[in-house]
Amino acid sequence: MPHLVILYTPNVEPDTDLTALCRALADAMLTVQGDDGRPVFPTGGVRVLAYPAAHYAVADGSGDHGFMYLNLRLGRGRSDAVKQRAGETLAAAVRLHCAPLLEKRALGITLQVDEGPEVFDAKLGNLHPLFNKAS
Repeated sequence: MPHLVILYTPNVEPDTDLTALCRALADAMLTVQGDDGRPVFPTGGVRVLAYPAAHYAVADGSGDHGFMYLNLRLGRGRSDAVKQRAGETLAAAVRLHCAPLLEKRALGITLQVDEGPEVFDAKLGNLHPLFNKAS
């Protein structure tokens, strides 16, 4: 963790580069610092995934309205100030990326940061060791 998942209406795809949005959000996550000034999120743990909705209805159907839902899921243990900082950092990145899109079309954007008590949390794979090497 942290994992950021973006669900979006596919009608926004022609007007924005979602891969670039994912990269911008991942880069933004890597800038978030804790109260001690150190990075909050481990590089190997940052993941941003975007999925188009196969079916959707937005607002009253009076137009080709778009929507993006961004959900950052965090493991427990970070201060409220850090969670707020993470949300504000991501909101700024989304605002910057989506500014041209908002000039072209009606678009709703929701960003939520969730922290949860995991019932089960297994971490499998070999990605983290790539970034944990001593300098």
